[in-house]
Amino acid sequence: MRTREGDRIAVDEGVVIERVRAGEAEAYAELVRAHTPIALRAAAALGAGADAEDVVQQAFFKAYCSLGRFREGSSFRPWLLRIVANETRNTVRSAGRLRAATGREATLIGAEPLIPDSADPAVAALEGERRSALLGALERLGEDQRLVVTYRYLLDMDEAETAEALGWPRGTVKSRLNRALKKLGRLLPGPGEGGEEHE
Repeated sequence: MRTREGDRIAVDEGVVIERVRAGEAEAYAELVRAHTPIALRAAAALGAGADAEDVVQQAFFKAYCSLGRFREGSSFRPWLLRIVANETRNTVRSAGRLRAATGREATLIGAEPLIPDSADPAVAALEGERRSALLGALERLGEDQRLVVTYRYLLDMDEAETAEALGWPRGTVKSRLNRALKKLGRLLPGPGEGGEEHE
């Protein structure tokens, strides 16, 4: 059974996983359809760039192959996003593009338009500048801080999901998020400022 929650297609994951485990492989397509948009955003936000679709495809394949080890009662989304993050990390490392800010920005913007077509052009330009500044600042965070900010805010995951996806205790999520936000606050330009960190 599928329902729509905002821009997400919600499926009864437990039922679908049981169907797949029982030999109904085609049922897995329901999980793929439900989680492809957030998986693409995750891959793009974590640096996959133009390889985001390949990363997500590989992540879904690995998740399918590992479905027998999926813990009953867990949420599929954090588990999948952990696989996406690992695949993205492997892809970025092998390609040497971890710090390719322009590629990440282009892919991220291409993955999901954040500004509606009807927006005021001046507002859209300002939002574009803010977004570029945010992505630039994210590039300057350490990997753990970039991950936690991406999961909590770019992927709109709650604290529990973020902890599960990253495999960290919730206290670690809170402390790393707190430090990351403080650092972002120093990196992002204020009104009339250049946004450089002063430590």
